[in-house]
Amino acid sequence: MSDRELIKQKKEALIEMTNGFADRYLDEDYKMLCRKLIDKMSRKRKVPFISGKLEIWAAAIVYSLGQINFLFDKSFEPYVSATDLCNYFGTSQSTTSQKAKIIRDMFKMRYFDEEFSTKRMLKENPLNEFVMINGLIVPVSAVIRLFEEKEAQLKKELNLENEDSVVKKKDNRINRDLGDF
Repeated sequence: MSDRELIKQKKEALIEMTNGFADRYLDEDYKMLCRKLIDKMSRKRKVPFISGKLEIWAAAIVYSLGQINFLFDKSFEPYVSATDLCNYFGTSQSTTSQKAKIIRDMFKMRYFDEEFSTKRMLKENPLNEFVMINGLIVPVSAVIRLFEEKEAQLKKELNLENEDSVVKKKDNRINRDLGDF
C-alpha cells in the first residue's frame, strides 16, 4: 500500500471517528472544523497521524478544537468534559492533551482563531469591537464616530462651497445682465 493510500485510509477513519463524536455530543460546526483540521493535517509534508493510534489522534483533534472554543467550559454550549471526550475514544487525558498541544502548535491555533473557531466564537469575539490603527488599539465605535464627524464636516464645507458658487453664479449673471444696460 502506498503512502497516499494509507494517508487517505487513515484520514477517512479519523473523519468517521470525529463525526461519530460530533453527532453524539457536539454540533455541525464542530464536525466541519474537525474535518477541516484533518484535511489540513493530511496535507502536511510529514502527516502526523500516519503513526500512532487513530483513537488518540481523533480525540486530540476534538480536544485541540475544544480548547480554543471553550468546549470544556460549562457556561458554553456545546459542553463536553475532557474526561467524557477521552472516555469516548478510550484514551488517557494526558496523552490526548499532549497530542492536542502538538496539533495546536502545528497550526498556531489560538483563542478566537479565524480558521478554527466555531461560528459562535467568531461572533462573540470581544476583540471584534477593536481595530488597530498605526499600532494603536482603538474601539470601532470611536473610529465610526470620527468618520461620521469628518463626513458631517465635509458635507458642511461642500454645502458652503455650493452655496458660494451659487451666489457667485448669481453675481456673475447679475453683472452680465447689468452690463447690457
